Amino acid sequence: MQHQEHYQRLERLYHRAHVQELFSGSSISVCHSRAEITLPIQEAYFHGAKAIHGAVYFKLLDDASYFAVASVVRDMFIVTSSFQLNLLRPVNSGVLKAVGTLRSQGRSLFVAEATLYNAQGKEVAFGTGQFMKTAQPLNQLEGYADSQ
Repeated sequence: MQHQEHYQRLERLYHRAHVQELFSGSSISVCHSRAEITLPIQEAYFHGAKAIHGAVYFKLLDDASYFAVASVVRDMFIVTSSFQLNLLRPVNSGVLKAVGTLRSQGRSLFVAEATLYNAQGKEVAFGTGQFMKTAQPLNQLEGYADSQ
Protein backbone atom coordinates (compact mmCIF):
# COMPACT_ATOMS: atom_id res chain seq x y z
CA MET A 1 0.00 0.00 0.00
CA GLN A 2 1.26 3.45 -0.94
CA HIS A 3 1.54 6.24 1.65
CA GLN A 4 -1.26 8.28 0.05
CA GLU A 5 -3.66 5.32 0.24
CA HIS A 6 -2.83 4.91 3.95
CA TYR A 7 -3.59 8.60 4.55
CA GLN A 8 -6.90 8.34 2.69
CA ARG A 9 -7.87 5.26 4.71
CA LEU A 10 -7.11 7.15 7.94
CA GLU A 11 -9.27 10.06 6.78
CA ARG A 12 -12.10 7.61 6.06
CA LEU A 13 -11.62 6.01 9.49
CA TYR A 14 -11.97 9.46 11.08
CA HIS A 15 -15.21 10.24 9.23
CA ARG A 16 -16.75 6.81 9.89
CA ALA A 17 -16.31 6.94 13.67
CA HIS A 18 -19.71 7.19 15.35
CA VAL A 19 -18.59 10.15 17.49
CA GLN A 20 -18.28 12.19 14.29
CA GLU A 21 -22.08 12.31 14.15
CA LEU A 22 -21.77 14.91 16.95
CA PHE A 23 -19.27 16.99 14.98
CA SER A 24 -20.94 17.52 11.62
CA GLY A 25 -19.09 19.48 9.00
CA SER A 26 -15.61 18.58 10.23
CA SER A 27 -12.90 17.73 7.74
CA ILE A 28 -9.50 16.08 8.01
CA SER A 29 -6.34 16.01 5.93
CA VAL A 30 -3.54 13.55 6.78
CA CYS A 31 0.00 13.50 5.42
CA HIS A 32 3.35 12.24 6.74
CA SER A 33 3.67 13.12 10.46
CA ARG A 34 0.93 15.76 10.21
CA ALA A 35 -2.86 16.09 10.32
CA GLU A 36 -5.21 19.06 10.02
CA ILE A 37 -8.81 19.05 11.20
CA THR A 38 -11.37 21.82 10.75
CA LEU A 39 -14.70 22.21 12.50
CA PRO A 40 -17.34 24.89 11.91
CA ILE A 41 -18.62 26.26 15.24
CA GLN A 42 -22.17 25.36 16.24
CA GLU A 43 -24.08 26.54 19.31
CA ALA A 44 -24.48 22.86 20.27
CA TYR A 45 -20.79 22.97 21.32
CA PHE A 46 -21.28 25.90 23.77
CA HIS A 47 -21.07 25.79 27.55
CA GLY A 48 -23.23 28.06 29.72
CA ALA A 49 -21.22 31.19 28.87
CA LYS A 50 -21.87 30.70 25.13
CA ALA A 51 -18.37 29.70 24.05
CA ILE A 52 -16.91 26.37 22.95
CA HIS A 53 -16.75 23.74 25.72
CA GLY A 54 -13.27 22.44 26.55
CA ALA A 55 -14.33 18.95 25.48
CA VAL A 56 -14.43 20.21 21.88
CA TYR A 57 -10.94 21.70 22.20
CA PHE A 58 -9.73 18.34 23.52
CA LYS A 59 -11.42 16.35 20.75
CA LEU A 60 -9.85 18.43 18.00
CA LEU A 61 -6.37 18.54 19.54
CA ASP A 62 -6.36 14.84 20.44
CA ASP A 63 -7.60 13.83 16.98
CA ALA A 64 -5.07 16.02 15.14
CA SER A 65 -2.23 14.61 17.27
CA TYR A 66 -3.55 11.07 16.96
CA PHE A 67 -3.73 11.14 13.17
CA ALA A 68 -0.28 12.73 12.89
CA VAL A 69 1.01 9.65 14.74
CA ALA A 70 -1.25 7.25 12.81
CA SER A 71 0.22 8.57 9.56
CA VAL A 72 3.48 6.74 10.37
CA VAL A 73 1.96 3.62 11.98
CA ARG A 74 0.76 1.32 9.23
CA ASP A 75 0.26 -1.96 11.06
CA MET A 76 -1.61 -1.51 14.37
CA PHE A 77 -4.34 0.69 15.83
CA ILE A 78 -2.99 3.26 18.28
CA VAL A 79 -4.61 4.85 21.33
CA THR A 80 -4.04 7.97 23.39
CA SER A 81 -2.31 7.10 26.67
CA SER A 82 -2.13 10.66 28.01
CA PHE A 83 -2.86 14.17 26.83
CA GLN A 84 -2.01 17.58 28.30
CA LEU A 85 -4.39 20.36 27.23
CA ASN A 86 -3.85 24.12 27.54
CA LEU A 87 -6.75 26.50 26.83
CA LEU A 88 -5.80 30.06 25.91
CA ARG A 89 -8.91 31.93 24.78
CA PRO A 90 -12.64 31.36 24.26
CA VAL A 91 -14.20 30.85 20.84
CA ASN A 92 -17.85 31.31 19.89
CA SER A 93 -17.93 31.67 16.10
CA GLY A 94 -16.17 30.80 12.89
CA VAL A 95 -14.20 27.67 12.07
CA LEU A 96 -11.62 26.02 14.29
CA LYS A 97 -8.49 24.43 12.79
CA ALA A 98 -6.33 21.92 14.67
CA VAL A 99 -2.87 21.15 13.33
CA GLY A 100 -1.13 18.07 14.74
CA THR A 101 2.49 17.04 14.27
CA LEU A 102 4.53 14.03 15.34
CA ARG A 103 7.31 15.01 17.75
CA SER A 104 8.90 11.72 18.80
CA GLN A 105 8.68 8.13 17.62
CA GLY A 106 9.71 4.96 19.45
CA ARG A 107 8.94 1.30 18.92
CA SER A 108 5.55 1.49 20.60
CA LEU A 109 5.33 4.97 22.20
CA PHE A 110 4.84 8.17 20.23
CA VAL A 111 4.59 11.84 21.22
CA ALA A 112 2.65 14.39 19.18
CA GLU A 113 1.48 17.94 19.67
CA ALA A 114 -1.33 20.01 18.24
CA THR A 115 -2.31 23.65 18.09
CA LEU A 116 -5.87 24.92 17.72
CA TYR A 117 -6.54 28.14 15.79
CA ASN A 118 -9.63 30.33 15.49
CA ALA A 119 -10.95 31.76 12.20
CA GLN A 120 -8.53 34.72 12.48
CA GLY A 121 -5.54 32.37 12.79
CA LYS A 122 -4.99 33.11 16.49
CA GLU A 123 -3.89 30.26 18.73
CA VAL A 124 -6.73 29.34 21.12
CA ALA A 125 -5.36 26.11 22.63
CA PHE A 126 -2.50 23.62 22.37
CA GLY A 127 -1.73 20.19 23.69
CA THR A 128 0.75 17.34 23.78
CA GLY A 129 -0.14 13.68 23.86
CA GLN A 130 1.42 10.27 24.20
CA PHE A 131 0.14 7.48 22.01
CA MET A 132 0.86 3.77 21.96
CA LYS A 133 0.26 0.81 19.71
CA THR A 134 -2.40 -1.74 20.58
CA ALA A 135 -2.57 -5.40 19.56
CA GLN A 136 -5.43 -4.66 17.14
CA PRO A 137 -4.40 -4.76 13.45
CA LEU A 138 -5.29 -1.57 11.64
CA ASN A 139 -6.46 -3.42 8.53
CA GLN A 140 -9.25 -5.09 10.54
CA LEU A 141 -10.95 -1.82 11.47
CA GLU A 142 -14.20 -0.90 9.74
CA GLY A 143 -13.58 2.32 7.86
CA TYR A 144 -9.86 1.71 7.40
CA ALA A 145 -10.13 -1.65 5.63
CA ASP A 146 -13.23 -0.72 3.58
CA SER A 147 -12.62 0.28 0.00
CA GLN A 148 -15.33 2.96 0.05
